[in-house]
Formats: sequence, C-alpha cells, structure tokens
Amino acid sequence: MKELIYHRHFLPAMRRYETKKAVIDGTYEATFNQHADRVFRLVHALRHQCGLSSSDRFAVLARNSHTYLELFHAAFLGGGVINPMNLRLSAKELSYIIRDSGAEVIFVDRHYAPLLALALNEGTSFPIRQSILIGDEDDGVFDFHYENLLAQAEPELPAEPDENDPVVLMYTGGTTGLPKGVVLTQRAKMLNQYHGRLARPKMNDSSVSLIQTPMFHVASTGALLSTYAVGGTTVIVPGFEPQLVMKEIERNRVTSTTMVPTMIGMMLMHPAFEPAHLSSLEQLTYGASPMPLSLLDKLRKASPELELFQGYGMTESSASLTSLSPDDHRAGGERLRSVGQAVVGVELSIRNEDGIEVPRGEVGEVCAKGGNFMTEYWKKPEATQEVFRDGWYHTGDAGYFDDEEYLFLVDRVKDMIVTGGENVYSTEVENAIASHPAVQQVAVIGIPSEIWGEAVHAIVVTEDDASVSIEELTHHTRHLIAGYKVPKSIEIRTEPLPLSGAMKVLKRDLRAPYWQDHEKSIA
Repeated sequence: MKELIYHRHFLPAMRRYETKKAVIDGTYEATFNQHADRVFRLVHALRHQCGLSSSDRFAVLARNSHTYLELFHAAFLGGGVINPMNLRLSAKELSYIIRDSGAEVIFVDRHYAPLLALALNEGTSFPIRQSILIGDEDDGVFDFHYENLLAQAEPELPAEPDENDPVVLMYTGGTTGLPKGVVLTQRAKMLNQYHGRLARPKMNDSSVSLIQTPMFHVASTGALLSTYAVGGTTVIVPGFEPQLVMKEIERNRVTSTTMVPTMIGMMLMHPAFEPAHLSSLEQLTYGASPMPLSLLDKLRKASPELELFQGYGMTESSASLTSLSPDDHRAGGERLRSVGQAVVGVELSIRNEDGIEVPRGEVGEVCAKGGNFMTEYWKKPEATQEVFRDGWYHTGDAGYFDDEEYLFLVDRVKDMIVTGGENVYSTEVENAIASHPAVQQVAVIGIPSEIWGEAVHAIVVTEDDASVSIEELTHHTRHLIAGYKVPKSIEIRTEPLPLSGAMKVLKRDLRAPYWQDHEKSIA
C-alpha cells in the first residue's frame, strides 16, 4: 500500500512551492527547493555514509532546529526510523534507550554532547557505530559533522516505502521504571495528519506555523509534517522561552502554534507580554495537560479573536484522539472542562474492568480504536498485548461521556502524572525513592500546580529507627531519574499510609485534600 506515505505530501509541495520560503530558524532560511535538496542529500548520507537501511534506527539528541526537521523528513522519505530522544531524561535512562532501540547512528548537538558522553559511560556494548555533530564545528571527537556529511552526499530520493513500514520509534514513560519504545508506522502518522486537518481545516499555503514544543515530543509532529505539505512556512525556535516566542510570532507573522498550558501561563505572566505580540496568531492548539479554567479565561481576554483548540491523545496514538473546537470554546460552560469529541477516524468507548461498555455519564476506562495507533511496544509483546486487549487500546485514563459524547477525564487508571506536558509514572519515582535505606513506604501523587498543571509530590514513611531529610531524599532521587520526575515537594510522615483491602495504597484518599477545591481531579 502506498497511499498513506509522506512522498505524496512532500514531493507535490516541493514542486508547487519551489521558490517559496519553507523554513525559518533564527537567521537560517530555506525555500522549498533548498530544504528538499538538503533532505535528499541527508537520505543519501544515511544510506551510504552511515550504512542504514529504511528499517534501521537512528537517534537524535538535540534542541529544535531546521536540522531536526530535515532528519524527520528524511525518515519519512525512507531514510531510516527516527528515534527522537527526550532531552530531559537522565544519562541512565538515555543509556537504556540507546541499547534497547539498537540505534546505530546518533545525531547530537554540542549542547547535549556532554549528556550523551555520560549516557555512554553508563555501560558497554552500545549499538552506535557513528556519532554526528549538529551545529558547531567538529573538534575531531565525532565521526562526522552534519554539514560535511551533506556536502559529501548526492541528492537521492528512495523508493516509496510501504504504509506499514515503521518510521518513528518514540519512547514514553514505563510503569515498571523502564521507558517503552512506541513503534509508529507511516500509515499511523499520516492518518493522524488527516485527522488533524479535518479537525483544524484552515491550514494552507499562507499559514506560518511556529514549532516551540520539543521536537522529541509527539505534540510537535503535526507541525513537522503538515505545514510543509500544504505549502506553509515553518518557524523554529530551539526551545520555549516566553520572550523569544513572542518575538518570533511578531517578527514572522506566525498564524498557528501548539503550546502546553504551562507555556501559555509562563507567556501570559511574563513582564514583556502584550496582546499585540500575538496579533498575527489565528489558531492556538493546547494539550498534553489540561488547561486550568482561570488560565483559559486570561488567554481569551488577552486574545479574544484567537481560535482555540484542545487536543487529547498520547504517543501511542500518534498524538490526537479528541478535539475541543473554537466553537466549543466560544460556547463556554461545562464543556470547557472536557477534552472534546473524538476526531474523525477515531472511535472511543468507556469500559469497565470487565471490558463492558458503560452508559453515558458513568465513569470507566477510556478505550480507543483507530488506524493511527502504534503497532507495538518495541520488544515488549506482553505489554503490547495487555494494552490492546479485547481489540481496544486501553488509555489508562478514567472518564465519562456526556449526552453529546464530549469526553470528560476524571482520574487515571494507570498511575501517571502529567507535569508541564511530560508524563511521569508514579511507580518509577517511587522505586527511586524507595531505594534509599531510610524509606519504609512511599506514595507519589500529582497535586495541583499553577505553573505545571500537576506537580510531583511524594509522601514518605521512614523506617522506625531512621532519620532522613527532604534534601537528602531529593538528592538521592535526582541521580536515578530525570529532573522533571524528581518530586517538587516531599512530605515525611511517621504513620503508615492508608491501604485498601487488597493492601494497595489508597492514592485517591491521599490526593483528595489537594484537589477538593479544584475544577478537575486529573491534570
């Protein structure tokens, strides 16, 4: 099958808009033809200088850049399977991913080269054969410099891949403490682009999209693929910084972007914020964590003409499952507490523990079907089978439908916290804290945060004869897991944690005091 592949998007756009500006990255600019030439050279380099086939993995550990965009496009044209690596992970976690993915080539910028060195010092027998430096001039430490690699290559367009060929291997948090690799095919990713276009139909060749969410995050892939395909211009910033984002929106007359609520809050609260900075912005999509209604109200007052979309989804679904439209936002009311309705092409169902669909208004686990889902968790068949049991993907989120099938999320079946748009599995943090000899019991929960949506909070019970400080526990944990997973706050208790009849910690009881005065019990 060939219909749902990126060739059918990339090549027509290249021919139709050849002299139009395609990419802006600081002082770097490229037309559609110039961008395509670099991508075709990169495909040649991946195949011949790096020795990769279309099914081999290559990793990227770098900030946002036009180079990162080229790497994504090369992968979708058959240059290999891209493994975008989370910049916020610890060296230990990155070391595991490199081994698990089997990536033979890694692209890294100077900023994250020291982190890569630490990851590679975590052990031996890594699959990586070549390391390629992005950006700065090479000092001889790396096998290739990116620009030299392209200069030595010839433009090459490989044969069209199959729809079912893997194209992205993206790692997400693991409930056992180990990240899981999500295998996404050409078909899954391209179908989700169509889903997004149906939900947000106004994108065209006059669109200017700003990428400020990390390119390693699934939330960025819509702009990475769709903007070029419709002849729009992609503007890239290395990472989110409120003043820089406002400057780029104003300077380039950006019309659309995606932000997590944390970013929106930081921008609105920045001393330099003025509504005029956003005057060109027509559409803003938010997601990855729920939007506090107070923050949504501030945004709507600052930019009343701005069309707002909310998206709900996960890495395993290539991103989107639902959409809350601008009309929904304008209508206001209780609907704003929802995450919208299923996008076209996705079927949602609320099911109980026995896998039976429950009536509207009744809470159960959110389950989904669609062609946009992963094929598997990489090398984890049991985990794959479990999450796709009974023919449905089980999201691990608990929710209910109203009478018009708007989805409301109320809790999590799987023990996950969403903080600043990043997923943190409680079990992983608990395992790290519990490894301290003074800890007898630990429970990790998400509590409300104006900045992060949810903040990671740990409740620790110490051994009877032990004494430990909050600072010591924080320091201990920081060496084992990524910084964003380390608890923002720790509470030390002497009494045991509340347990259910099955001897499980009653986390709902622990969360209740923190959430009782808030709009949502899940964030």
